[in-house]
Amino acid sequence: MIDWSRFKEIVGAHRRFVLTSHVRPDCDALGSELAMAGVLEALGKEVLIANGFAPSPTQRFIDPEGRLKQLGVDVTPEIIESYEVLMILDTSAWAQLEPMAAVLRATKLKKIVLDHHVSADDLGAEMFKNTEAEATGRLVIDAADQLGVELTPRIAVPAFVALATDTGWFRFGSTSSGTLRLASRLVDAGAKPDRIYKDLYENDSLSRLKLMGTTLARTQKELDGRLIYTWIEQADFASSGALPSDSEDLINILLGVAGSEAALILVEQKSGGFKISFRSRCQLDCARVAEQFGGGGHKKAAGAFLADPLPIARTKALDAMLSAMG
Repeated sequence: MIDWSRFKEIVGAHRRFVLTSHVRPDCDALGSELAMAGVLEALGKEVLIANGFAPSPTQRFIDPEGRLKQLGVDVTPEIIESYEVLMILDTSAWAQLEPMAAVLRATKLKKIVLDHHVSADDLGAEMFKNTEAEATGRLVIDAADQLGVELTPRIAVPAFVALATDTGWFRFGSTSSGTLRLASRLVDAGAKPDRIYKDLYENDSLSRLKLMGTTLARTQKELDGRLIYTWIEQADFASSGALPSDSEDLINILLGVAGSEAALILVEQKSGGFKISFRSRCQLDCARVAEQFGGGGHKKAAGAFLADPLPIARTKALDAMLSAMG
């Protein structure tokens, strides 16, 4: 469990904070950063959010003030080094931190981690982790409560986005009565679920729909349908006109197939290699599978990267899943 007294001590002793998160940040990462920025600023702190990647077009609604800055575009390592504390949210794995990893290795700033993932590396940081939390957004609100910060729309809206998306809009097994009570608090503080849902899920482009069709059309199964998988190549993005961010959440559609217990998707990156996402709704531990390739995550959802061409990457990922599922 988290030592909140130590967390409060660190926050109280410093004034200037940099917040960062993982590669290709999802809405839990971005929402947690923005909500934490609101918490710290309510205490009179100065906050900079700096990530290795910019938010995708479908995520930009979460940041109406333009707070999310990108390393190498809006922010330099020198600017980051002028702060006091570097807080890493929603990851504690080196493989998930490029290109911010180089900054983290070189920095002299105090480093702390606020995270709910099982996988962890030695980042040279103080760890504040609760692997039973359904989202890092939950931990940000816990921090607000510990610090005596009142929830405002500036905190509640991004925290609700974090909570809702990391629980599959409250569909995943990680959702508890406590999750729904927290969601209720955030709604009372200004989050509007209908507006957030529309921004998240009812703004698809035609290009994304075309990419989705291509991806689903090549879906295959193993283990009599218990395992289902597909892949996306760079040529698919080009032919559909879709963006890399348009591949997000497609893996969750695979688990909608009757009889499926686990899913796998490989997405080719512009720089080469494949980002791999694993999902499970059985006893399969996705985090352990991902760790075989230097990745990590949760038991039910995890990710990794393989630099191999498609036939090899697909075989490696499938063999790992087949072995884990028995």
